[in-house]
Amino acid sequence: CPWRFFLAVWTGQRQGDLLRMLWNKGSDGEPYIDGDYMYLKQGKTSAYVKVPIIGPLKAALDAEREGATSRYILTGARGEKWESGFASEFSEIKNKLGFTHLTFHDLRGTAVTRLALAGCTEIEIAAVTGHSLATVKAILEAHYLGGNSALAEQAMRKLERWGKVA
Repeated sequence: CPWRFFLAVWTGQRQGDLLRMLWNKGSDGEPYIDGDYMYLKQGKTSAYVKVPIIGPLKAALDAEREGATSRYILTGARGEKWESGFASEFSEIKNKLGFTHLTFHDLRGTAVTRLALAGCTEIEIAAVTGHSLATVKAILEAHYLGGNSALAEQAMRKLERWGKVA
């Protein structure tokens, strides 16, 4: 179901880290969600992140947790840890939604962009996604924010507020 990809769009975590994510704390180093926070040491960079679980993401996770039969958050059709088929399901859903060009890794960049559009600083974005500051900046410059009208409007509103004070 699409909520699995909603998790990536809201947190900016890698597919492998999300597939290892547990509902409760397990052995050392295993990523988990305790209901209020996501805790993980990222597999690729070893960056530690503690991400608050809020709003629509919290509602989706709470709903899924109620019927969960596995210790893993993202499970296959039989309710077991996802070993194969995740890419196929992602492909099916993205095609159904008309995002044929999208890769799962693009959802990580989408999270960076959404956080920037929400007014987050690069430091705040890095705290959520686990990227380095240089990587956050590179993602924003290279792929996502050029000519973004929402950001331009946000910037002009800030300038307007500043002008009233100065």
